[in-house]
Order: sequence, then structure tokens, then C-alpha cells
Amino acid sequence: MTSFTSLDLVVLVAYLAGVTAWGAWLGRGQKGGDAYFLGSRSLPWGAVMLSVVATETSTLTFLSVPGVAYLGSMTFIQLAFGYLLGRTVVAALLLPAYYRGELSTAYELLESRFGLGARRFTSAIFMVTRLLSDSVRLFATAIPLALITGWPYWVSIAVVGILTLIYTYFGGIKAVVWVDVLQMVLYLGGAVAALVALQFLVHGGWGAILPSVAAAGKLRVVDFSFNVHGDYTFWAGLLGGAFLSMASHGTDQLIVQRLLTCRDLRSSQKAIVGSGVAVILQFALFLAVGLGLWVFYQGRSFDRPDAIFATFIVHQLPSGVTGLLIAGVFAAAMSSLSSSINSLASATAYDYWAPMAGARGDDARILRAGKAFTLVWATLLIVGAILFIPLSKGTSAVEVALGIASLVYGGLLGAFALGIFTRRPGQGAVVVGVVVGIGLVTWLRNDMAWPWYVLVGSVVTFVVGVLASSVAGVARRRQEA
Repeated sequence: MTSFTSLDLVVLVAYLAGVTAWGAWLGRGQKGGDAYFLGSRSLPWGAVMLSVVATETSTLTFLSVPGVAYLGSMTFIQLAFGYLLGRTVVAALLLPAYYRGELSTAYELLESRFGLGARRFTSAIFMVTRLLSDSVRLFATAIPLALITGWPYWVSIAVVGILTLIYTYFGGIKAVVWVDVLQMVLYLGGAVAALVALQFLVHGGWGAILPSVAAAGKLRVVDFSFNVHGDYTFWAGLLGGAFLSMASHGTDQLIVQRLLTCRDLRSSQKAIVGSGVAVILQFALFLAVGLGLWVFYQGRSFDRPDAIFATFIVHQLPSGVTGLLIAGVFAAAMSSLSSSINSLASATAYDYWAPMAGARGDDARILRAGKAFTLVWATLLIVGAILFIPLSKGTSAVEVALGIASLVYGGLLGAFALGIFTRRPGQGAVVVGVVVGIGLVTWLRNDMAWPWYVLVGSVVTFVVGVLASSVAGVARRRQEA
């Protein structure tokens, strides 16, 4: 049994210092908000594709998904099938609408259709949701750092948050995207290293692991049962995953901001569809790690599912490799956190501050405000992660984060559907639809599995928005008569 050695520490510190300095250097010469938040709309689609995957991955995928397979089976991958379907729909329907104008945020599209109030309302929903879910993601990062150093979780959270803030503040979206590319390569390499290590640590290697997990029923990939209470069935994965991906990748500024940095519509479409294929392969990789860990630990129980892979990394891998994998954990965390900070700052600057300050089109002022908001949101995310510490015991952080986002994504997706597919609903009807959609899903959350939240919420939002518009139209005609 090994522990974190001096060599591991050198590897980790070198990575953290190097990536922070490189990210800050990438942002040199930026003079306006368009460059800081949108990369001057000139980034290559391949880099954007990898950045999208790295952004949505975070430490939760790296640590929690192996834990999901450890406790269950491979059925989690059914969500990824739905993710690919949802991204294809976004590429065909939503991206053309974004590229018809020079939009700065996802919610600017709603302003052009309904008015500034709708833009601000949906942007506020994004901000609250992103703050809550990404605070959970940041907390997950503290697990391996606390295991290594013995620091309290809150200290570990602060260290990761501050290092990420430095390169995000100075580098902007260009640094976020290119550092994401590096970080994705690193954490995928770390997962492959874990698979190789299991080959030597388990007697008989993968030749023994696969029959063991097959006999336990853990190799099951598809579950065709129809059960609204089941998290990982084929229908929940395909339909729920598709609607979740349509919402997260079509209406969430975290991802849409990246897609708007591409040179043109075609490049943006290739980036989002390609990311769907990459996520399927990535999920399969991390789930396989979880199966190997189940055999290695002989099904032993852990206080937190997210601690299973972290414990293996720290105590079982050779010196140097442990440092590499811990760097991979930080890579996943920092890529997601930097994206969250930058997207929250851009939404605040463009959707709220610029209209109120009369600074629309003033690139230099938006840049200054955006950097100030970067500091504010980084602080809030760090505080939120610390507040999650007492709530984390016995839960899988990936499911908590996805559940939080799924509660409101349906309302956002329904609002965008009303804007694109209808002509009648006005701003008030859209707000009513979103409130009812989110409220109903929140009320029913204990009566159905979280993958169904977005589908139900988006349908309810769309139907209520149309009905509210019809009722308002009837009332208006009566008054005129």
C-alpha cells in the first residue's frame, strides 16, 4: 500500500503552477468583452468540442461515475445515448437561431423574442442553478486533496478555487478552452492508467475482473423496463438524457458560450455533436474503472461513493502515477470551475450590468465589469462548496448536481421552445410557464427519477405558456370589446 510521496507532490505542484501560469499567459492582449468572453469568435471547433466535454465532466465524472458502477452496473451509460440525441437536436434547431445574430449570451435570444424581462429572468435561473450545482462539483474536488494533505475540506476547496480563479481572471474564455483541452487529455490518461494498474493489482487482471462483474450482473448496459422511479433505464436515459442535454447544451450559458466562440454555425454544430460521441466513450471508460474497483475492494462499503476512486488513487498506485492521477482530478475540477466562473460573469455582465449601465456595445467597460464579476462568482462558488460539506455524507455528488440542474432545466428549455416554435406567447406568458414548469417538477421530484425532470418540466412550461397566452388574448379582446 503506497501513499502520497514527495515525487507525487512535485508532479502535482508542477501541474498546478504550470497550468495556472499558462492560462493567465493565454489571456494577454485582451482589450474587450468580446475577446474575454467569446474569444473573438475565432476558436477552432475541435478545441471547443474538447472544452465542452471537459466542462461538463468535472471531478464528479472522474470520481463519482466509477462510484456509480461500483454500487450498481453499467446502466448509467444509457444517459449518454440520450445526450447524443439531445445534442443533435440542438445542432439542428437551436444553434441556427443563435447564429442568426451576434449574440453574447444564450438568453439574448429570448430578449429578441419576448423582451429584456424574459432575458433577465431566465439568466437569473441559470445563475442560481449553476451556483448550486457547481458548488457541489467543487466540493467533490476537496475529497482527494483532503485525503492527501489531511487538510479540512474547506481549506482544500479554497486552494482549488483560488488557483482556478487566477487563470480564469487573467485568461478569459480563450484560456478556459485551451486549458480544458490539456486537462481533458490529462484526466483521460489518468483513467487509462487506473485500468492498467488494476490489471496488475487484481489477481488474474481483467481476465478475472470481467467474469466476476458479469456473474454479479454489473455488466448490464440496457434496462428496458419502464419505471418512472428508476434512475437508469433505457427510456429514462434516452428521453430524459436527450431533454437534459437539449437544456444543458442548448439553453445553459455554460455550454452555449463555448459554442458561440466557434468561427461559424457549421463549426459549432460539429463541436456539439462530436462532444456527444466523446461523452459516450468517456462514460464507458469511467464505468469500467468502477467495475474494476468493485472486484479489487471485494464490494466493501465506503462512507461516500465519491471517495472510492480517490482512496484507490492515493493508497494503491505507484509513486509518480498517484501524483499524475491526482493532477487529473484537479484537471477535471478546474476545467469545470473555470468555465462556470467565466459563464456566470459573462451572463451578469451582458444580461444585467450592460443594459442597466447603458454600456451595450462598450467592449472596454464590459471587460472591466466582467473581471469584477469573475471575482464575485468565484467567491460565491467557494462558499457554496463549503456549505455543502455537512450535506454530502452518503450521497453521490454527481447525482446531487445533476438533480439540482434538472429541476430547472425543463423550464429553460420550454422557454426557448416557446420562443422558436410559437409566435403568440408574450413575455408574461413565458414567465408563467417557466414558474409553473419548475414548480411542478420540484413538487413531483420525489415521485419520479431525476432523468425525467427536464422532459416533464419542458412540456409543462410549453403547454402552460401557450395556454396563458390564449387566456391573456381572450381577456384583452373582452376589454377592447
